[in-house]
Amino acid sequence: MVRVMATGVFDLLHPGHVYFLEEAKKLGDELIVVVARDATAKRLKHEPFVPEHLRLQVVQALKPVDRAILGSPTDIYQTVVDLRPDIIALGYDQMWDEHEVEAEAARRGVKVKVVRLPEIPHDHLATKRLVERILERARTPEETTS
Repeated sequence: MVRVMATGVFDLLHPGHVYFLEEAKKLGDELIVVVARDATAKRLKHEPFVPEHLRLQVVQALKPVDRAILGSPTDIYQTVVDLRPDIIALGYDQMWDEHEVEAEAARRGVKVKVVRLPEIPHDHLATKRLVERILERARTPEETTS
């Protein structure tokens, strides 16, 4: 059985998230999704709009996901050590370097292959762009009717 691990914030779930998880699931038999803690998301990206326990609940409900868990609040590699995945799926825009992740996992006793997934066709619906569009519409109320 090939265990795949995917990670992310999954704030304001959108089609790009679903695409990412569907592609990650294709890499193996079991997909475990690690949802970033609020503090981790804030440190690496932005403060989430949706609290971690609710983001976890939504991700767990998605069809490709076999199991969803919250990541470690202090050491992102601890989850890799605990889960011992065969593959880690990275989104095309995730900041991690594949070789560095593989090397750090190996240093901690976990042999894992890191796969960078292709660009998401729905990138214009990414969280940041959705928020920008919502704010733009909020500034120009006449556009909300179109």
